[in-house]
Amino acid sequence: MNQVFEHAKQQYAEIGVDVEKAMTRLSAIPISMHCWQGDDIQGFENLAGPVSGGIQATGDYPGRARNGEELMMDIDKAFSLIPGKHRLNLHASYGFFGESKIDRDQIRPEHFDKWIDFALERGICLDFNATCFSHPLSKDGTLSSEQTKVRDFWIAHVKACLKISEHIAHRQRDPVTLNIWIPDGFKDIPADRFGPRRRLKDSLDQILAADYDRSLVNLTVESKVFGIGLESYTVGSHEFYLNYAAQNGIIYLLDNGHFHPTEVVADKISSTLLFFDKVALHMTRPVRWDSDHVVRLDDEILGLAQEIIVHGEEHFLLGTDFFDASVNRVAAWVIGMRNVQKALLIALLQPHDQMRALQDARNLSKLLALQEELKTYPFGIVWQEFCQRSGVPTLNWYPEIEKYEEEVTKDRKAEDEWI
Repeated sequence: MNQVFEHAKQQYAEIGVDVEKAMTRLSAIPISMHCWQGDDIQGFENLAGPVSGGIQATGDYPGRARNGEELMMDIDKAFSLIPGKHRLNLHASYGFFGESKIDRDQIRPEHFDKWIDFALERGICLDFNATCFSHPLSKDGTLSSEQTKVRDFWIAHVKACLKISEHIAHRQRDPVTLNIWIPDGFKDIPADRFGPRRRLKDSLDQILAADYDRSLVNLTVESKVFGIGLESYTVGSHEFYLNYAAQNGIIYLLDNGHFHPTEVVADKISSTLLFFDKVALHMTRPVRWDSDHVVRLDDEILGLAQEIIVHGEEHFLLGTDFFDASVNRVAAWVIGMRNVQKALLIALLQPHDQMRALQDARNLSKLLALQEELKTYPFGIVWQEFCQRSGVPTLNWYPEIEKYEEEVTKDRKAEDEWI
């Protein structure tokens, strides 16, 4: 046994932390890795246009996946460098549609059977997202549109996603998290804030009236403060979705990139869990605006991880959501996922009962001292041991990315046609 690791274990044991239990617990926490980092949110529809809806992936790093097979290869490579067993999060625009031009209200479960086969072969599970952006009918709103035919189209799309999610859940024998996010809003101050939200509520009511098995599909709704071109008003705000989810018994999803830069999303979790059994999280890194940067091991991700561990990971549905076309896309997945895991490990290596007792006793000086000293405890040694036991590289993993880039992705041409 590594003497350095044994010394680290002893240090943590002295403050009441069982390192072995922490690693065991970490290994059982799945994170749903988002598929759309691998191709800049393009998807594989034959009718797809440019990315739109208040989002964009910036950069022109070579090697973007151009079809489902290439994306699967890249996902395999990423997972080979990430410790633990995780999930894969799909958007509805990533089906295998062949040569057909199938619009989103017509997508069917069979369009995703290749993804299900892919996941089952690797012993992982899938999650799903309605794709209510980057479409001709998303230009002026989706589920809140003033036009009945537009709302009906997107209602049909989300209902189709419910059927697909049920199909996936049956095949993988595990529930699917189906997320709804819409880009609806206005660039400038609206004259009517109530009308769009009333229409969104009606659309969601129609979706929830669909016959679907709630034991198989965890339906989540995701808020946002604003997006590019939608700076002044977002229909699906935090207050709207929080109230709607509470009233209708579905799950609220917090994306820590979807709030004002001065808001602390970790602080919202404890309040939410007083009224919900579960909370869904999209873990990302905002930079001034909702830019969904690759997750770093920063204070915000550490704060989220602390709340997850303190409240119990069984109350959370965890996923990542970032996209950066300026760096190697596979590396971005690995960096982001590993940083979420590092944050969770740091949280697991803290004596929470002791710190809570100090707070309750108002011994805030000793609490502050302990919190600060924990920052220099040898979590990195434990992380290396965790990676080694998981069969993935510890520190020097980037040469694997360089080798994969040289052998696989460097010859992909961005101008090649999508299939």
